[in-house]
Amino acid sequence: LQGIFVLGLPYALLHSGYSGLLLIVLAAALCCYTGKILIACLYEENENGQLIRVRETYEDIANACCKKLSPSLGGIVVNVTQVVELIMTCILYLVVSGNLLSHSFPYVPVAEKTWSVFAFVTLLPCMFIRTLKIVSKLSQLCSLVHFVIIFVFEDFLVSVGVIIFSYTSQIFLPTLEGNMKNPREFRCMLNWTHFFACILKTTFALTAFLTWGENTKEVITDNLPSFLETLVNLCLLTKALLSYPLPFFAATEIVYSCISKDNHSNYRSPLLALTIRGLFLLLTLLMAMFTPHFALLMGLSGSVTGAAMTFLLPSLFHLKLKWKKLSFLEKCADISVFILGFLCSLAGIVCSIKGLLEVFK
Repeated sequence: LQGIFVLGLPYALLHSGYSGLLLIVLAAALCCYTGKILIACLYEENENGQLIRVRETYEDIANACCKKLSPSLGGIVVNVTQVVELIMTCILYLVVSGNLLSHSFPYVPVAEKTWSVFAFVTLLPCMFIRTLKIVSKLSQLCSLVHFVIIFVFEDFLVSVGVIIFSYTSQIFLPTLEGNMKNPREFRCMLNWTHFFACILKTTFALTAFLTWGENTKEVITDNLPSFLETLVNLCLLTKALLSYPLPFFAATEIVYSCISKDNHSNYRSPLLALTIRGLFLLLTLLMAMFTPHFALLMGLSGSVTGAAMTFLLPSLFHLKLKWKKLSFLEKCADISVFILGFLCSLAGIVCSIKGLLEVFK
């Protein structure tokens, strides 16, 4: 999820100025912190003072926080937010695919929206994905393409959403930590991955911005010379299409798990599974057709679901579950992250929607 969305960072830097560099660093630090406190919410101390993993998912954490109000209210909120974020991610892959194709073949008289439809057709087999094994193989190919790309090519509030969205990974962290051979190394792993992500993204955004300045485009590959642009665009297109199945599969699995709680027989119905996947695919296509603006859509996604899953909910859940055990400074840190996340989210939503309305007008 991290790779393809760095394409919008130079454009974000154009609108935010050099303060955007500080924002990239700050976002990395805050995302790393909220990742740690989110995982801390999975554990409780036993009678001997040992930490025991008593929860497995983001949904479990949310349900534990809201159990006095409703046993499943928190889980519903988190699941809806996760599905929206994952679907928005899929939509962004279609949007960027259409953009990459239209700029790779400018001599072909085909609109960008039509190119998105062509990309969509190649994704129809996703309807038949039933296990994570297939997705993992596609992700391996995606990583391969990413190395090829690296070998070949090395308004401020909207930028907030873009930068936040390029770091979002919290929805995958509970599963990731639970599958590590040594979960004790999770915090160290999170520190190093966010550190290197911050360095690479800052270098990439600054280099591209300094190279093209005011002419920096929404998707930075549009600034490349014709031949190199086509080559890189095709590699990025392959990466985007191979990346699509992961958030798509995750979103449909969340829906399936919710349905199975009420009607187990329907959950196992192949027809129902095929119908839901087909509807999800169609939804991403329609949204990509009606909102063909990569940076604005990415900014809106980051401001709404990205900020909620990355800043607001982890800090809120941590305060709720660990309040008695937190020091004064830890409480202040969580409250500060929550307030900052809320303000950034609110401002980003307003400015992103304003930008989209201006485009449609």
